[in-house]
Amino acid sequence: MSSPSQERAGAARRTVVAAAGAAGLTAALAACGGGGDGGYGSSSSSSSSGSPSSGGSPSSGGSAGPSKSGGAAEGSGKALAKTSEIPDGGGKIFKAQKVVVTQPEKGDFKAFSAICRHAGCIVGDVSGGTINCHCHGSKYAIADGSVRHGPATKPLPAVPLKVKGGEIELT
Repeated sequence: MSSPSQERAGAARRTVVAAAGAAGLTAALAACGGGGDGGYGSSSSSSSSGSPSSGGSPSSGGSAGPSKSGGAAEGSGKALAKTSEIPDGGGKIFKAQKVVVTQPEKGDFKAFSAICRHAGCIVGDVSGGTINCHCHGSKYAIADGSVRHGPATKPLPAVPLKVKGGEIELT
């Protein structure tokens, strides 16, 4: 039989272990979970990686339309990328800005939140006509951000952009 002091020590150990487990679970949920906006816009945009163009003609690329993320992706007036950096029929992920820019058809540029709507991971690549999340296999269409393959059930929110002088800016 155990003494009362041994029982108290065992209970204290169980309390510490349970608290540590709860803290770990909370941290994991915070890292993978997202708000109703898909997590986009929860931090400010970083400075752009593009540089001003030394020429080139303006593109007739379209806008991604109004942002469903509450407009948190305010543009800084600096180029995010050159249009030549976005492959025709593909796209490029800008992890620091949490944005993915696609070119579904030549000269037509779109931007979406790069945060997967399933578990809040940053999407991993753009290939085969889809934006792909490596966390759980969700895939989104490069043309409109709609879900092509779950487990995600909501589309990626559009992010407004402007194409000017061969450069792409978030607006």
